Amino acid sequence: MHIRFFSILLACLFPLGLWAQTPPNPATPQGSRQTIKQVKVVLDAGHGGKDAGARGKYSYEKELTLAIVLRVGRLLNDSMKNVSVIYTRTTDIYPTLQQRHAIANQAGADLFVSVHINATAGRTEKVLTGHTYVGKGKRRRKVPTYKTIVHRETSTSGVMTLVLGNIRNNQKANAFGEYGEQVLDEPDLLDENNPQTAIIIAQYTQAFLGRSIDLATQIQNHLVSLGRPDLGVRQQSLEVLAGSYMPGVLVECGFINNPSEEDYMNSDEGQQQIAMAIFRGIKAYVQGR
Repeated sequence: MHIRFFSILLACLFPLGLWAQTPPNPATPQGSRQTIKQVKVVLDAGHGGKDAGARGKYSYEKELTLAIVLRVGRLLNDSMKNVSVIYTRTTDIYPTLQQRHAIANQAGADLFVSVHINATAGRTEKVLTGHTYVGKGKRRRKVPTYKTIVHRETSTSGVMTLVLGNIRNNQKANAFGEYGEQVLDEPDLLDENNPQTAIIIAQYTQAFLGRSIDLATQIQNHLVSLGRPDLGVRQQSLEVLAGSYMPGVLVECGFINNPSEEDYMNSDEGQQQIAMAIFRGIKAYVQGR
């Protein structure tokens, strides 16, 4: 096997972060500062602008995601000097999913974290409102009339963190194929006419899924440590995660149509606690690599 290709495969099989920090040099005096790679983290506030997302009694998903993301960004900027924060939006605008992908890919980001607010489907109920008569003469008869009421409130609560489902792996691989030169030390290996290219891309796609699960687990554990019900780390076919080549997660911070959770997520304390948990999850992931 070509030695350059073999080195790339080894890189695929081990965590990305192993080269995020320069290994200690035996000749370096103890206590000397080591070179630490800058880590670019994209923070994506779900929805925005014309797309309000899920709604509760008095608030919208797009408002809460932006408030939480801005807090996470401040925490990262203030506490982690080796982390650069990139936002997909900082105001009430709507970047398309393709634009969000492009922001992350063109920046050469290392991580993609999308923040969302959950909601359950409304429960419909048919309610008797009265009667009416139909037909004529002997066929005339009395029939009930109903109206349909949609109950949006739920008692469902909790947090979950999502990673990309296998059904969209091809899309992830395509993104890596397009932007892989930003990851590989030797981008000339990504020659579409070279059969080894498909193997490299497949290896990276699978490796990035593993890293996404690691990041999701860290964030989920810190959210659950707040006493929030644990809905787990799950795989789901998500367009917002599929078009970017780097590891990525989507955080569902709570249910906006649960009145108590809506109040919590609108409170200063709730937003700060959620932001701190996401920050701590990212920090634990980065420092663990």
